[in-house]
Amino acid sequence: MTVRAVLWDVDDTLFDYTTADRTGMRAHLLAERLLDRYGSVEEALARWRRITDEQWARFSAGEVSFEEQRRDRVRVFLGRPELTDAEAEEWFARYLRHYEAAWSLFPDVLPALDHLAVDYRHAVLSNSGAHVQEHKLRVLGLRDRFEAVLCAAELGVSKPAARAFHAACEALGLSPHQVAHVGDHPEFDARGAAAAGLLPVWIDRTGGSPDGAPGGPPGPGVHRISSLAELPALLGVDTRFGARSTFR
Repeated sequence: MTVRAVLWDVDDTLFDYTTADRTGMRAHLLAERLLDRYGSVEEALARWRRITDEQWARFSAGEVSFEEQRRDRVRVFLGRPELTDAEAEEWFARYLRHYEAAWSLFPDVLPALDHLAVDYRHAVLSNSGAHVQEHKLRVLGLRDRFEAVLCAAELGVSKPAARAFHAACEALGLSPHQVAHVGDHPEFDARGAAAAGLLPVWIDRTGGSPDGAPGGPPGPGVHRISSLAELPALLGVDTRFGARSTFR
């Protein structure tokens, strides 16, 4: 059946999360005078990203709330388990100011959304919190592009669980095979969408080997693209003339 909607991941798909996180944390550590604890900036940033991934996995597994994983990231990173919730939240809030100052879209995002605007409906499915992603999309000027923004913190289930993808399809009033999902993570996005019956599109901006992806190659049926400029043609939009292709 014809694809009628595109379901989007946000971080490192539309929004350059990795660059913003690294830039924001570097500025934050300088302001907090914490870089002297590490041999290099890269060492400090690698530790922050590793802890972020570990705590995010706990949140995705339902072990902690969205807010708790943030506080625990701070406690583990600083090596201060005794920090109160308020102290950890204040530290994270200071980091957020630097992080948000570095927010930006990937350059291929707006052209791709413009190409697809007429022919497809659009929604977001994120393993984050709705208040976080709603704010981010408004700041980046994208919120009006999407009918719905669904997030794990409110759904009570996160990608790659099929229930997360099916909840998004239900919000659109469409069957899974009528929806394409675009995301950067080979497991959470690509394999998860494929298993849930959606058209899976893996945006691999790093250009690495699929064998080196988390969990190995995304698997059969997954469409791998290196830029969102490839997405309209993949979905059947004739980008040469701005008209829909008949081969769909």
